[in-house]
Amino acid sequence: MTSSLDARTAPLPPRTQKRPHAYDVHGVAIQDDYAWLKAENWQDVLRDPTVLPDDIRAVLEAENAYAEAMLAQGENMRDHLFGELRARIKEDDVEVPAPDGAYVYYRRHRQGGQYPLFCRRSRETAGDEHVLLDGDAMGEGKAFFQFGALRQSPDHRLLAWSADEKGSELFTLRVRDIATGEDLPDVMIETSGSPVWSADSKSLLYVKLDDNHRPHRVFLHRLGTEADADVCLYEEQDAGWFVGIHRTQSRRFCVIDLHDHDSAETRLIDLADPTADPRMVAPRVAGLRYDVEHHRERLFICTNADGAEDFKIVTAELENPGHWRDIVPHRRGCMIMSILAVQDYLVRLEREDGLPRINVREIESGEEHSIAFDEEAFSLGLERMLEFETHNLRFSYSSMTTPREIFDYDMGTRARVLRKRQEIPSGHTREAYVTRRVFARAQDGESVPVSLLYRKDTPLDGSAPVLLQGYGAYGHASPASFNAHRFSLVDRGFVYAIAHVRGGTDKGWHWYEDGKLAKKPNTFSDFIAAARYLCTERFTREGRIVALGGSAGGMLMGAVANMAPELFAGIIADVPFVDVLNTMLDAQLPLTPPEWVEWGNPATDRAAFETILSYSPYDNVRAQHYPPMLVEAGLTDPRVTYWEPAKWVARLRETMTGGGPIVLLTNMDAGHGGAAGRFDALKDIAREYAFAIDCVQGERGM
Repeated sequence: MTSSLDARTAPLPPRTQKRPHAYDVHGVAIQDDYAWLKAENWQDVLRDPTVLPDDIRAVLEAENAYAEAMLAQGENMRDHLFGELRARIKEDDVEVPAPDGAYVYYRRHRQGGQYPLFCRRSRETAGDEHVLLDGDAMGEGKAFFQFGALRQSPDHRLLAWSADEKGSELFTLRVRDIATGEDLPDVMIETSGSPVWSADSKSLLYVKLDDNHRPHRVFLHRLGTEADADVCLYEEQDAGWFVGIHRTQSRRFCVIDLHDHDSAETRLIDLADPTADPRMVAPRVAGLRYDVEHHRERLFICTNADGAEDFKIVTAELENPGHWRDIVPHRRGCMIMSILAVQDYLVRLEREDGLPRINVREIESGEEHSIAFDEEAFSLGLERMLEFETHNLRFSYSSMTTPREIFDYDMGTRARVLRKRQEIPSGHTREAYVTRRVFARAQDGESVPVSLLYRKDTPLDGSAPVLLQGYGAYGHASPASFNAHRFSLVDRGFVYAIAHVRGGTDKGWHWYEDGKLAKKPNTFSDFIAAARYLCTERFTREGRIVALGGSAGGMLMGAVANMAPELFAGIIADVPFVDVLNTMLDAQLPLTPPEWVEWGNPATDRAAFETILSYSPYDNVRAQHYPPMLVEAGLTDPRVTYWEPAKWVARLRETMTGGGPIVLLTNMDAGHGGAAGRFDALKDIAREYAFAIDCVQGERGM
């Protein structure tokens, strides 16, 4: 079978101009002839994409034209896949309402609608629905539209809401009068995260971004006043620390959450008196992490203090928050991921042996019990809850074969009620599929978990193609959860695999520590070990694997493309972080100072410089054969800036001795998350899947 990616019939790819540029770091000369693709006015471009310099725009548009030409022959497959993907979505879906006082709040979509509607109705009478925000109406005619935060006021008269209309994650915060449906004059620009209401519903606390797109100040806005008069309650002086806020489940405090990737500090603002000085829980100490929940006159704290690598839970009196007493001891290999405190219960979500579990603890007696499931690989999550005085716990469950289920669980009676099961309108027969957890042997002897999904009738004789997905950074685990989209590949004979590589916390905190800084190369070798295991065990064979990763997972894609290109039939790199060295040397970029604790600071640390230089995908492109690659970027992406993938693709084409093609597609109207509308997002997935199918069709294993 002939692939539409056949280079013999393809148009010639664009050639990006080289403009000599060199610099010296620690006595090592670095040549970067594509550095000019970084616009000098990049910060302005985030706010107004039309100001992108013409010569750079010409490069991106030429690449987009080439990408469209290269992918054109797969248009029928894309359209067919899009139809399948859409048919698996219940278009008029409604989430389980969350009770809050006299109302229940929920989100729903209308048939054919791109964006969500946010609604409420009476809790007692189940009265008529009140649409608070209509995303379809608000997003109509906009190239990009995405809701940010939505928070109703304690008196339920007002709704604080934010939206981004550029994809640059610069959210504008507004306040809506629920009775009239009109927005008040109060407008706060370039905000981040979710606001928190004061107890009297007359003020909002919110986080504002600085000129370098970093959240660094907490403000108090009094309704009816100008935003310029807002009071700064906290300002972070360290450019390497993030600032966020959220309300405790008890509703008494606003938590100022300060952290980098290694340490944390928490301050509490009493929402009855938000202008009072924030209350420090424990000052920052390098390596000390903790999260806080409030319960009446005490705090519950999840922390790694005293060598609790996988975290423990301590308690402290509210009036003496620095004096901690253990209540749930540390157990290595059993990682506590989050905690929740309600009226009579302390809930913790933990992971052991790669599988999640919910533990419920009665606060007064200390009696505990667990909620667990029996599948070989699955995902559990705590769902949004708006109330404190409740015995009800809402959680979600799914596996790679089992659609998502939402349960309400009475923590007193232990009765479980299924509130919703994800509906697949086109049909889904769970029994037709297999989900497994296998383990690949890494080069240093570690066991790398790999979650698998395939049809029962898929031949496991080495002939099946594999889509192998990976991430492995920031301690983010890759859950073995249900994703209806994957069945468009699985039903075509693919084995869908997730490699739980080091850099995540899939096997505990040490799994993260073993995949960062000087140990970052473990992430890449783990992924390669997973690919080779799948070949050895006859799930597939060399040259029949399509690799997929985004953002920091895109760095993984770039690294394995350099290290073991022969394994892969194709690579899909979504907003890939591939220009690691140059980015970590540029302290003006939004995420650079905060991420020095993740990757190292190559400007001040020669060892970190040498480690990053040894794996940075852009700096390690080689004169070798590369598999076909689909590289996706967003013009207004503040996390992985558009020039990283553009530079990488230019260098790949300049250096490679064969293979390809290398296709770069930049969304000129979006940022890190791609298209915001749910059907537009499906088109992106359909394009990726069509590319994967094309890469493996026929016996060439292209």
